[in-house]
Amino acid sequence: MKIDIFTHILPKKYKDLLYEIAPSNFYLKSVIETLPTLYDLNYRFRIMDKFEGLMHVLTLSSPPVQEIADPVKAVELAKMVNDEMAEMVYRYPDRFPAAVACLPLNNIDAALEEIDRAINDLKFRGIQMETPVNDKPLDLPEFMPVYEKMSRYNLPIWVHPLRSANYPDYRTENRSKFMIFSNFGWPYETTVFMTRLVFSGILEKYPNLKIITHHSGGMVPFLEQRIIGSYDHAEMLRGAKYKQ
Repeated sequence: MKIDIFTHILPKKYKDLLYEIAPSNFYLKSVIETLPTLYDLNYRFRIMDKFEGLMHVLTLSSPPVQEIADPVKAVELAKMVNDEMAEMVYRYPDRFPAAVACLPLNNIDAALEEIDRAINDLKFRGIQMETPVNDKPLDLPEFMPVYEKMSRYNLPIWVHPLRSANYPDYRTENRSKFMIFSNFGWPYETTVFMTRLVFSGILEKYPNLKIITHHSGGMVPFLEQRIIGSYDHAEMLRGAKYKQ
């Protein structure tokens, strides 16, 4: 058995509604249409069949609901896609062992309710959070109730980075070039989240918290020694300052 724990899906009913409400210049539409495996299970199953014992844990593909909808509509979208993913897990248990809940993160009270519904009623095995959330970092106080609840459930949070082409590579420009926003910006966003998670004290406050990051953990595994050396040096300088 091989389980891919971070595969994306865009259920058909949700996809159709997404296209109705998304802006006319919706930047991901052209990408989605070139990836039928996101919304056509026949395509997905044909690829899965090439790998014996392969199973997919389902997570919603970009864009996150809070990016395309107001706090009220986002709740409707989250519930809709969670119901669709739950139906897929129920119909194809040999393909999809579990699903991960989409949350309306621009409406925290509703997100907390959806966590309970998804885990208790739909039998989901965790939640997904995007970083950042409408340009806000995930270590803000408003997100602490989500961490507290998931710590109590003792289930993981899948974290997916987000950055669009209108995030420039340099402050003197207006847009990113050469797919830099995606190829390097997304791992960077993951790394920023991981760093803020550690130094904000969230892991100490919620010791049961479980985090799954996408794209091989951003830059951290590849820059391990640079990270250690940098923070060790900073600590040394801080100690020298205090001695003076």
